[in-house]
Amino acid sequence: MATTVEATDVDAVVRSDAALLEDDLAEFLGALTAPARATASVYDTALRRSLHEPVADAVGSRIGQQALPPTAATPGGRAPLRPSMVYWAYRNYRGFPGELAAGDDAAAELAVVRRTAVAVRILLKAAVALDDIQDGSDVRYGEPALHTTHGTPLALNAGAWLIMSALRHAADPAVVDSLVRSVGDGFTGQAVDMSSRTALTRAELLAAPRAVRVGFWEETAALKTGTLFRMPLDAAVAGLRVVEDDRLALDGAMRQLGLASQLFNDLTDFVPELGGANTHEDFDGLGNRVLLELLDGAPPEAEFKRYVLGHPQLERTLLALAEEAVALKRAAKNAVHGVCRSERSAAYFDVTIERKGHLIDRLLATVRQRSGL
Repeated sequence: MATTVEATDVDAVVRSDAALLEDDLAEFLGALTAPARATASVYDTALRRSLHEPVADAVGSRIGQQALPPTAATPGGRAPLRPSMVYWAYRNYRGFPGELAAGDDAAAELAVVRRTAVAVRILLKAAVALDDIQDGSDVRYGEPALHTTHGTPLALNAGAWLIMSALRHAADPAVVDSLVRSVGDGFTGQAVDMSSRTALTRAELLAAPRAVRVGFWEETAALKTGTLFRMPLDAAVAGLRVVEDDRLALDGAMRQLGLASQLFNDLTDFVPELGGANTHEDFDGLGNRVLLELLDGAPPEAEFKRYVLGHPQLERTLLALAEEAVALKRAAKNAVHGVCRSERSAAYFDVTIERKGHLIDRLLATVRQRSGL
């Protein structure tokens, strides 16, 4: 679907929706940290330090989310805003300002969407806190991980508390059911990903043919990373009672976006221009797609960093995988455009997804330039 509508019109709606989400998140945190009693007890102080502060830091963190550039005289003012796929679903299936139905049913639907958007954002923050512990990451995108500032036990507890609170906040039974399934899928993918660091799974992957290794990667990435894309949309369309055909189409598109995103993450381990300080960091397991592509002929006890960086097919493999990531992203966008109800809806989706999508395109251009292929 062509997107010829005025960009400023769509951008204003995206920003207004994102600002509403930020207000709702602030209200969620405000309810958690209700005004203290005039004289705080030892219990009150301990609760603030052990739960309220870790949760506030987790929810307030900006890591893992590309923000829209701040713009004066727009909703949200100069604050960085992060669009939500939940609101894209609302705009696509219920309309833009001036198109929305009036009445109690419409107001109730918007309330469901607002609670869903908050619940999804909280769950994504919980996932970051737990993932950093499991991966042993002390820093993410230049910001200290939650367990480095509050300790692993409190970070684990905060992550679990956030999951419980998100599901309770969502309230709508269909939304909660969708979110529970997404949380389960995410934990499943994370478990298999962590298994790539164990001796038994490493031995099995080293002995397996390429097709089996790639299949392992795809199934894991679809659950671990694809779920992060699928969860907002599936929860939103569940709350809006969207027809099953559209729900399945969006589910497939988000799987593709998840694979594209995971390819980007894996490739940046090899591209200093985008990976920065984290380049060559994730070589302790066999979850990286580049490693899995180049394992044929690797000695059982190979030092993977040296083996892969010296591999004669490294540059061609990086280029092929970067092209695959761009193709997956393009296919996902086309699939979503196929269920868009208007040009404005398609433009809204593009604004939302291209916050990371443009980095996937940039990665391909960088690999091509570097390799000369």
